[in-house]
Amino acid sequence: MTMKFRAFLLVCLSCASLSAFAVTDGVRIKDLGRLSGWRENPLVGYGLVTGLAGTGDSAGNKTTRQSISNMLKQFGVNLPPEDVLSRNTAAVIVKASLPAYAQPGDTIDVTVTSLGDARSLVGGSLLLAPLKGPNDRVYVLAQGDLAVGGYSYDMNGSVVQKNHPTVGTIPGGGVVEVGVGVKVVNERQKLTFVLADPDFTTASRIAAAINQSMGRTVAAPRDAAAVEIDAPAEGGARLVDFVARLERLTVHPDNRARVVINERTGTVVSGGDVQISKVSISHGEMKVSIVTDNSVSQPTFVSDTGRGVRTEVVSNSRIDVAESDNRQIDSTGNTVADLVQSLTRIKTNTRDIISILRAVKAAGALHADLVVQ
Repeated sequence: MTMKFRAFLLVCLSCASLSAFAVTDGVRIKDLGRLSGWRENPLVGYGLVTGLAGTGDSAGNKTTRQSISNMLKQFGVNLPPEDVLSRNTAAVIVKASLPAYAQPGDTIDVTVTSLGDARSLVGGSLLLAPLKGPNDRVYVLAQGDLAVGGYSYDMNGSVVQKNHPTVGTIPGGGVVEVGVGVKVVNERQKLTFVLADPDFTTASRIAAAINQSMGRTVAAPRDAAAVEIDAPAEGGARLVDFVARLERLTVHPDNRARVVINERTGTVVSGGDVQISKVSISHGEMKVSIVTDNSVSQPTFVSDTGRGVRTEVVSNSRIDVAESDNRQIDSTGNTVADLVQSLTRIKTNTRDIISILRAVKAAGALHADLVVQ
């Protein structure tokens, strides 16, 4: 049994063990979704990174030169853009996500990406840059030294590079100026719990678990993606305690069976309890190789070599056909894990397992969604 087979088998068996664990202990409602209104808010801004060791934007980048000229005017320095040398400066886009309930003075991480033709942002420092939301309002001010995690050096046409040196981060580099309020209770005095993976059965079980815990009917599934819950009229701390109690409840989610295949890497991930019908698989392969041998024909015992007598290159080709015996298995188990064990016994590689699973799905014997990445 090769390492690939063992790894794939362990994945399947581990998924089966995790599935059994989930059935026993359940999953917290908190881990199955979120309350409507709870979200992160994307922000974006424009800025300049300075202090680069000649790896910034080239002198031909008009955007950077104009930005430097505009910045210097704020400090009383009037310099035309055409007189600016910007090799130690780079124009960048700054982005961040403002979390729910962020308050003024909180710090968040920001990401800085090169906008021009800079070769590297290593050693650079971001100047004060405002980050705006879709409403064009400034929510965060970003500034600080970049952590790139890579490098790029070149000389005389030779380049040495690690990772992507034109993208960096500033941990805690953004200061929240305007907080974000979250409204989780709607005008009908209800909370809406949104499932991360919509499912009618799971929504029904969540509502039942909440009603059983509260001792009365306070929750009802609106559809496969949401459960509506009556919020306490008092609000405030009473609402916080109520939501905390809901989040600790556990249910048994009922998700659709899936088999995920990544053909680029040859990876197959499946739950060990994914059902299959009884199926017979015949697997074999034929290898055809064409080999050409070039040899030189050298004339010998010829006294006069100037009358059309010369060395000749002769090509001899042969075709070899090697056809392995067809290997047939009958999967008597009812899960993908059983099928994998059968395929492992006949030493099937991962690429062939992918092809076999697709064929089993096409035959209607695999009772799961086949996700090909």
